[in-house]
Formats: sequence, structure tokens, C-alpha cells
Amino acid sequence: MPEEILDCLIVGAGPAGLTAATYLARFRRHILLADAGASRARWIPASHNCPGFPFGVAGNELLARFRLQAQAYGVPGVRTRITQLDRHAEGFTASDGERRWHARTVMLATGVVDRLPTLEGVEDAIASGTVRLCAVCDAYEARDDVIGVLGPADSAVGHAAFLRTFSRHVCVLPTDDTALDEGLQRRATDGGVQLWPAPRRLELVDGVCQAHFADGRRLRLETLYPVLGADAQSGLAAALGARMDDEGALVVDDHLQTSVPGIYAIGDVVSALNQISVAVGHAAIAATAVHRRLPPNHC
Repeated sequence: MPEEILDCLIVGAGPAGLTAATYLARFRRHILLADAGASRARWIPASHNCPGFPFGVAGNELLARFRLQAQAYGVPGVRTRITQLDRHAEGFTASDGERRWHARTVMLATGVVDRLPTLEGVEDAIASGTVRLCAVCDAYEARDDVIGVLGPADSAVGHAAFLRTFSRHVCVLPTDDTALDEGLQRRATDGGVQLWPAPRRLELVDGVCQAHFADGRRLRLETLYPVLGADAQSGLAAALGARMDDEGALVVDDHLQTSVPGIYAIGDVVSALNQISVAVGHAAIAATAVHRRLPPNHC
């Protein structure tokens, strides 16, 4: 018997992938949702800027609600990591190294992986809000804290200046040796932030982060924002020649299609603002575009 061909294979089950799956299931399309179980949303202790949750919502609770909604429309899923994507005349073949799936279109909701600081107990620190990964998401919750921004000095100064909206006590902890650069010092002063030397080490002490410096000084930080970058999980599309930006995120058109026809990308893997509301919007646009490009499925 011929192998079945999916209308769309969705890779990744964060807010973007689950929303796209719900849309396509409601469009009565033959789909499969493949997920490795590592959505970035799981890190969120409580999101207070997610529409519809005025009192905040934890990332895992939000994901559970998205999954429940998708399951209500019979979205089939498989827990696996897709490691290869090939293109052929009828569409695409995806593989996890053991199994294969054929699809007319593919939607990548594979996200990014944050680069985390060297800090024992960093996952617990994220869960408690001592270490925060997205100033756009949650800087309001860190208002009036002593905030540290850890990263390459040039980018950290810019992030620190943004955080001055929320606190008058914002410090830059560079990870490089440019802290004494006069231009950076001037930018820091103009932005109202303190430029410290590179810390020798970081540790968690009584629920806060403490930075240790070579001269013996210590700095107590109620909130630490690492701005070390993130690795976009764009390899599946990149292997087929998809266009990417300088950070490795996928570049898409107005319908969220990559430069490879038939491959769509949504959420954080796309060159855009990394927010749940943006990811959900991506999913709605891309799922509708996929439905319209596929052969009619009249009942």
C-alpha cells in the first residue's frame, strides 16, 4: 500500500505549534504534531502579559490548556525529535532516525534554546524569577529591583538602558573585556546604568544572585537578566537552503512561508519579537495560508 501523505507536519508543540495544529484540525486537514517536549514556554514561572490571563499564568499550565484545546479536535501527536527533512516532488519526508513521515507541507515551530549563564541551580533560579529570560515579558515584575544584565558589554548596555524603565538600579555585568572602553562608559552613563567589570563567578545566596569580582567586591542582584543570545532551531529548514538572518532565525514572507516553498515557520524560530502573542498570531496566519494552498477538501 502507498505510504500516507499528511497535509501538514507540524514540528514543535509550544504555543505556536499547538495553535497551528488546532487551526488546521478545525480546517479538517490531515496533520501530525511532532514534539520533543522542550518548549521554551515551560520556563515561564508566571506570564502576566499573556492575553486572557489577568492574574498571570505559568508556562506549563498555559501549554496544558493549548494541548487540551488541540486534543478536543483530535490532533494526533508523536513525542519525538525530527532530525532530518528532505524535499521531493510530492512535498517532504521527515525522519527521527527510525521512522519517516511524508507531508505536502511542513510547519516549523521549533523555537530557540537560550544560552544560560554558568550558575549552579540556574533552573531553580528561573523558576523563582531570580533569573529572567525576557525583559519584554516580565521586567514589570522586576520593577524597583536591583537588576543585573549579563552579556557582551555592547549589547548588555542597550538592554540595561531598556530596563531603566522599571528600576533605577540597573547594572551591566560584561562577559568580555570591553568594560573600560570609553564609548561604552559614556553610553552607560547616558543610559543611567552602572558598568561593572566582568564577574569572576555567580552564585545563588538566599534567593538572590550574588556576583563576585576579582577585586573582592560582591554585588547582590535581586534579578539577573542574561543576554547571552539564543540558538534558533532552524537547522531542518537551513539544510534545504532556507534564508536566515544574522542570528540564525528563519526569514519568512507575509504568510510565514520560508524561502523554501511549502515550509512555513512560526514562533521564536522566526526573525521577529519572541512573544507568546506573536507566536499565536504567526500560527493563525500560517495555518490559514497552508489550508488555502492545499487541494480543496470539500465534504
